[in-house]
Amino acid sequence: MLALKNVEVVYHDVILVLRGISLQVPDGKIVALLGANGAGKTTTLRAISGILDVQDGKITKGEITLDGEPIHHLSASKIVRKGVSQALEGRRVLAELTVEENLRLGAHTNHRRLGENLDRVYGLFPDLKQRPKFIAGYLSGGQQQMLAIGRALMSAPRFLLLDEPSLGLAPMLVQEIRDIIVEINRQGTGVLLVEQNAGMALTISQHGYILEIGKMVMDKASSELLKDEDVRE
Repeated sequence: MLALKNVEVVYHDVILVLRGISLQVPDGKIVALLGANGAGKTTTLRAISGILDVQDGKITKGEITLDGEPIHHLSASKIVRKGVSQALEGRRVLAELTVEENLRLGAHTNHRRLGENLDRVYGLFPDLKQRPKFIAGYLSGGQQQMLAIGRALMSAPRFLLLDEPSLGLAPMLVQEIRDIIVEINRQGTGVLLVEQNAGMALTISQHGYILEIGKMVMDKASSELLKDEDVRE
């Protein structure tokens, strides 16, 4: 179980972004985290991944735990080794490297299973399997998103954090990414899915949380959130 308990995050020592939020991601489940722009969704993922310091942010209250063990004091690389990996918003592939070089970088904490994890990623993303030597910067937007997710999977995480994986993609590609997330989860990986596309997120997740200006305002089964008029609005 990955859990946040009353987590507060402050940027630049003055800007309070998360105001005591709590959520849980059980093993093998998909959990959706929804909210408008600026609600604090990306900050939540950064807090879990240990990369708040890049933006001069820090956790000032609460804790983040994995199986009851606090991880919020660990470095980003140690958090990956513990089994939590993130695909960042905006893809963030290394444009001058090849597809396979990007993937191999994702395996820097898990070299022993490199071949096995490459096979898994290429099985999930046949487009990437056909282009291992292709320069990442010349991939289409959808292919770059696949590469970003694939790179995050190269550490064989128990929990995968996805930040807006459908952002900027055509409807057909959104459906493809949706199906891939379902398959990743079917293979046993828990997923915390941050999405603006609430309909897509709630149809594949078991539980959903809604953030509003740094506060958790809803916490329900996804099937209930889909029926809620406020959520629809």
